[in-house]
Amino acid sequence: MTSLLTLPSTFSRLNLVPKSLIIIPFAFKSLNLLKSHKQQRARSLNSPRLSSLNSLTTHFSTSRSSVSPKPFHDDLVVLGIETSCDDTAAAVVRGNGEILSQVVSSQADLLARYGGVAPKMAEEAHSQVIDQVVQEALDKAGLTGRDLSAVAVTIGPGLSLCLRVGVQKARRVAGSFNLPIISVHHMEAHALVARLIEKELQFPFMALLISGGHNLLVLAHDLGQYTQLGTTIDDAIGEAFDKTAKWLGLDMRKSGGPAVEQLAREGDAESVRFSTPMKQHKDCNFSYAGLKTQVRLAIASRNIDAKVPISCASRQDRSSRADIAASFQRVAVLHLEERCERAIKWALKIEPSIKHLVVSGGVASNQYVRARLDQIVKKYSLQLVCPPPKLCTDNGVMIAWTGIENFRVGRYDPPPPANDPEDFMYDLRPRWPLGEEYAAGRSEARSLRRARVHPSLTSLVQASLQQQ
Repeated sequence: MTSLLTLPSTFSRLNLVPKSLIIIPFAFKSLNLLKSHKQQRARSLNSPRLSSLNSLTTHFSTSRSSVSPKPFHDDLVVLGIETSCDDTAAAVVRGNGEILSQVVSSQADLLARYGGVAPKMAEEAHSQVIDQVVQEALDKAGLTGRDLSAVAVTIGPGLSLCLRVGVQKARRVAGSFNLPIISVHHMEAHALVARLIEKELQFPFMALLISGGHNLLVLAHDLGQYTQLGTTIDDAIGEAFDKTAKWLGLDMRKSGGPAVEQLAREGDAESVRFSTPMKQHKDCNFSYAGLKTQVRLAIASRNIDAKVPISCASRQDRSSRADIAASFQRVAVLHLEERCERAIKWALKIEPSIKHLVVSGGVASNQYVRARLDQIVKKYSLQLVCPPPKLCTDNGVMIAWTGIENFRVGRYDPPPPANDPEDFMYDLRPRWPLGEEYAAGRSEARSLRRARVHPSLTSLVQASLQQQ
């Protein structure tokens, strides 16, 4: 049966359809290259194209020059909203990369209380502070909603309950001020924020995205077009850091990663002989479940009681905990090094012109991770690009900047109504792959992780291009 291609609104909710149907939930609107963005906005919002989704056509170029910063977009001002997991964040960013404001409300106390993210509790925490966070971002920028060009918001991947809070707020702001709305892929935002910091970073480039919920190696060919070289088959490295911190009785209020990194400086990284995961698998995928089990066994063998906080531990007990932390960190990062090195070799075969490896996500704040990966990239004459720590963890700046990049090429939705009906079905994508898997990188061990709720961002962009 010939595949049927349909083109509803940009990120509209997918329906359950036969596999023979290819749903393309993108409507990429063309941008007129006007001298003033405010003139552009006034014209586009009154355009029949934005009021009639069925008549939309695609008119943007996919050349690499099309996603480079352009002077006439400097007056863009975008509000970015991020609530995919446990931080409520908002920021205002100009088209030239100037960060006008950045506000993050942490759920550190909840993390410490529950030893991790509790989705329902996280949703309630987001709901309590989202209005305040967005307003503070606008106030710090010295702006009101009327001064904005568009609103960008994370729609996935992430926790559905948490994503909904941010999407609802973004739609209220956009609807109240008649602003276009830009739906953002959380992992693409982690990769692209490096382009805000490193102006020389051009496509194609490699990216390692590492956080509590994600381990992802991708080759970024262009905006919205990625090849997935490797991902986790079970747990992400950030999850392993968090669990290790919890089992060692560390202070979780600043999350587990920084706590383990700090304690590891006191320990002997060779004292506990943990085995490196997946040595027998010659691909670029990750696994941290087995290493977590090794850590638990090591803690049990040394009679370490997690109920006794590290601050109350004896000198010998603290030394034992530090040795485990250091040994765990060494092997966890060694696993990253091995997979990254193989991925670099693959990427250079596909795109010989790559010059950069971007490392982003919460775990990219770890200085040991940065130092070790810097040694790897230098072997291949590449440059390591790591955003500053405040832009590695979840933040509104990366969402606003990714919104700007997408807005430049015409990927946005028209203003939503001022008030959505009570039964409105929000487009949330808790499982949303960024790119298509590289054939050599497919893992038979991924089982349930291979289940997809939505087509990848890359497949959607590529399918839309075929409509031209």
